[in-house]
Amino acid sequence: MNAEGENIRPNRPKVLETVANLSTIVVSLLLSAVLVKVFLLPEARPSAAAARSRVAKGTSLKGSLPGVDWAKNGRTLVLAISTRCHFCTDSAPFFQRISKERPPSTKLLAVLPQTVDESRKYLEKEGVRVDDVRQAQLDSIKVSGTPTLLLVDNTGSVAEAWVGKLEPPQEEDVLTVLRKN
Repeated sequence: MNAEGENIRPNRPKVLETVANLSTIVVSLLLSAVLVKVFLLPEARPSAAAARSRVAKGTSLKGSLPGVDWAKNGRTLVLAISTRCHFCTDSAPFFQRISKERPPSTKLLAVLPQTVDESRKYLEKEGVRVDDVRQAQLDSIKVSGTPTLLLVDNTGSVAEAWVGKLEPPQEEDVLTVLRKN
């Protein structure tokens, strides 16, 4: 107490309270920023153009898949997929549709990095029927992301390429191209 009888408290509790309040505000702002980034902002993905840059129209796949006779096949739709790709699994209903709606003259070839046995089991489980299954590292056919669809002509050259999980309008584009002999 001072001479006038007033109780003098040290300012320490007020300083600690202010520091605690400021710390709470800073932590809240940081947490809010993280939550906005994780849940509200779209995640950065490589653009389709960047993914396509390795496998463009005209790219030759001749010799990249030993045993595939492009000339005998005529037109071949290559499904470059992986058993560990959730976008591939999400695309399985579209792949089923392709296998049903493609012209008989277009062969369907699945290329996966997993063993042929594991790949066949995966395709069977997903209900996707193909003419042939091959094991290859996808970069050997210049594919950098899955799923990728490659329409290959009888010379082994890529005529069309579609990268990623396709939206319904893109799926229709694929089917339209396949229907054109």
